[in-house]
Amino acid sequence: MKQLRIRVLFGLFAVAGVLAWAGARLWDTFGTLPRVPVAAPIVLGAIAAVLAATALAMRARFKAQRERQPDAKGVDPLMAARAVVFGQASALVAALVAGMYGGTFVFLLLDGLDAGPRRDQAIYAGLSVVAGIAVVAAAIFLERVCKLPEDDDNDQALSAP
Repeated sequence: MKQLRIRVLFGLFAVAGVLAWAGARLWDTFGTLPRVPVAAPIVLGAIAAVLAATALAMRARFKAQRERQPDAKGVDPLMAARAVVFGQASALVAALVAGMYGGTFVFLLLDGLDAGPRRDQAIYAGLSVVAGIAVVAAAIFLERVCKLPEDDDNDQALSAP
């Protein structure tokens, strides 16, 4: 399984942001703007909390295993792999969603926040971007917690003739 790359996530964020900004600008020429749901930052925040809680729980279990505590519960490798895949998928989707709401946020800021509904939409979009960044950070933290230690001795033994 490949590790998440920050450049890929940032690229997804940037491309989605530019497309969302252009789409919001085009949509606004028709007199309306797509609404940013109130639930968007809430759902993204909940996903970030689940990922962070999973990472903290696994880190505690790994630490207990390393210290050979008698009551330590082991971590099932398949469960750890599933958690990492969930984190990676969440990070990719959150980067896209945060970019989309980021583009909408930039459009609303540049267009002006004179009306109350546009100000509310800008707040929801900004909070969604922050929550999306939190999902990405929690996913990277989970991936780091579940990463296997490097084993240079085995790599050298396998590559030796």
